[in-house]
Formats: sequence, C-alpha cells, structure tokens
Amino acid sequence: MPQNPLIPAGYDLAWTAVSVVMFGLLLWALVSLARHAKALTARQALAWTLLSILVPIAGPLCWLLIGRRATSPRTTSPRAAERSA
Repeated sequence: MPQNPLIPAGYDLAWTAVSVVMFGLLLWALVSLARHAKALTARQALAWTLLSILVPIAGPLCWLLIGRRATSPRTTSPRAAERSA
C-alpha cells in the first residue's frame, strides 16, 4: 500500500515538535533574560544570551532553571514580613 505524500511521516511530526519546543524555550529564555538584564553585568548578559542561542535546549533551560534564580532579588513578600513581625 503506497504512502500518501500529503500526510507527513511520524519522524517529520516529531522533528517539527522538537523544533517548536526549542524555539519556544529560546524565546522564553530571551524574554526572561531581557527582563533580568539590569541585575546582570554586560558580560554576564552576553554570556547567557550566547549560551541560550548556541546551545539549543540546554542553554535556555540553564538560564530558566539556574541563571534566573541567581539574579532575582531575595525579597520577602509583604505578608511574610507581617507574619515575622
């Protein structure tokens, strides 16, 4: 039975899904990096940006899991401050 050329093969769908996930992670990481840019030096921002772009899945994941937490200020919420007082 011949395969219909209009229906993509399973591996085409899998690679398309991987590409969409890669692009989505990259976009999410770059937007997050831009929002945290003031907390970084220029060299750190450049390094994280290049890592995110040049290492497709691991780079954005590293920024989202490690880098973003390292740059966010460790402040407590107003409710937590009220509870501790």
